[in-house]
Amino acid sequence: MLYPDSLNHLVARAEALIGRLEAVLPQPLVAPDWNASIAFRYRKRNGRSLLEPVRHVAQIALSNLLEVEPQKERLLRNTRQFVAGHPANNVLLTGARGTGKSSLIKACLNEFSPQGLRLIEVDKADLVDLPDLVDLVAERPERFVIFCDDLSFDEGEAGYKALKSMLDGSVAAAGDNVLIYATSNRRHLLPEYMKDNLTYQHQPDGEVHPGEVIEEKISLSERFGLWVSFYPFSQAEYLAIAAQWLRSFDVPEEAIAAARQECLVWALERGSRSGRVAYQFARDYSGRHHGDLLEAPSAPAVITAEGPEGLDHV
Repeated sequence: MLYPDSLNHLVARAEALIGRLEAVLPQPLVAPDWNASIAFRYRKRNGRSLLEPVRHVAQIALSNLLEVEPQKERLLRNTRQFVAGHPANNVLLTGARGTGKSSLIKACLNEFSPQGLRLIEVDKADLVDLPDLVDLVAERPERFVIFCDDLSFDEGEAGYKALKSMLDGSVAAAGDNVLIYATSNRRHLLPEYMKDNLTYQHQPDGEVHPGEVIEEKISLSERFGLWVSFYPFSQAEYLAIAAQWLRSFDVPEEAIAAARQECLVWALERGSRSGRVAYQFARDYSGRHHGDLLEAPSAPAVITAEGPEGLDHV
């Protein structure tokens, strides 16, 4: 026979055990406060899936992004169609590093968020949960872009098959209020090896057909309806981007002209003329010269259109 104190103790221990079990068992994805932000991150913590509002969304405007006008126009057109409720495509943005792929997606979010566009950032390791995310937002009035940054896969990763099925192939199609925007430095998202070329089939008439290995490697990227390619910047384009970022830090035009040679040396030392390098130079320059930017700068160095000697191939 159990006495009341013993019974209460037993119940308390049972409740504690149940609490510990619930903490380690998978929990269903719970909707966040959709009014808390225009962007959200999908995270897993202690076996629980969470959608966390991004408190400080990057304030990148389309006007901040120079020398990518064709890419900007294509992504804008697709996003505008999507927000308006018209057919639109999943997008893969590929190409040179630091050329503005992810920045362009963030700028589109800021441009169209007043019209109901929202963004959910998902790491590639969590792509296996894409169906749960799609189900969660299916009945929402907003339009959602699922954003996968710097996406690439190694052989056999689980997220590869999940993304492939969600793009095109699964019996459960994504709702019309969801698109996937991904960026990558790899056009086909998978590593490509010289040995893969051995699978090509050579026909008697000289025609060449890719083998199964090649077909598999291009099958994922092919399921994105829109490809947007980015290319390395020329020296003139790099300088124009750096000047734009310097203006955003309130650097006077005279100081921007004086900083050209220093800007080129910065790129030479980094081995890249990307937009990211231009932005990093602008932050460094404006920070170092914050106290004296209002003073008259020294006369700018004479630089030809090709740049100073030794810098024209940065």
